[in-house]
Amino acid sequence: MVCQACGTSVGEDVHFCPRCGAQVPVAQPVYRGYPQPPMPMYIPRVQRNLQTLGILWCVLGVYRVVSGLVGMIFLRAFTTHNFSDDSWIFGGRWHGPFPPMWISGLWPLVAVATIITAALALIAGYGLLQRRPWGRIVAIIASILALLKIPFGTALGIYTLWVLAPGASGLEYDSIADRS
Repeated sequence: MVCQACGTSVGEDVHFCPRCGAQVPVAQPVYRGYPQPPMPMYIPRVQRNLQTLGILWCVLGVYRVVSGLVGMIFLRAFTTHNFSDDSWIFGGRWHGPFPPMWISGLWPLVAVATIITAALALIAGYGLLQRRPWGRIVAIIASILALLKIPFGTALGIYTLWVLAPGASGLEYDSIADRS
C-alpha cells in the first residue's frame, strides 16, 4: 500500500504514514465493475497541522536553549567585568556604580528559566510528533505560556491554540493519538 499524500510505501496494518503522518485509508474490497470511491478532499485541521506543530515546538525548544545560553554568557560577562578581568567588555575600565550586585545573581535564574521553558517546548514537540495522548494537553499549556514570548512564542502559541484548543480538535486528536 502507498501513502496518497507523500508516496511512501506503508504496510497493510498501518493507519498513519510514518513519514508525513497522513491517515492511510483502510483497504476496502474492490468490486468488479464498480470504481473505487474517491478520497475525501477535506483533511481535518489537527491531522493537517500536527506534524508542523511538532516540528515548530522542537525548533522553539532549541531556540530557547541557544538564546538562554547567549543570555547567560552576556549577563555573566557584563556582571563580572569581562570574566573577572579589571577592564570592562568594551575596553577601558568601568568606574561607575553599575552593575549593581543583584544583577550578578540573575544568571542562575536565567539558567533555570531557560531549562524549564526549553524542556516544556521540547516535550510538547515530542508529544505531538509521536502522537502521545498527553501531547495535546502539554502543547496547549506550553502555548499559553509561550504567548508572553514575543514574537516567535506568541505566533506559535496562537497557531497551536487555533489547531488544538477547539473541542472538535480534542476529539480528532484522541482518534489519532497513539494509545500504545
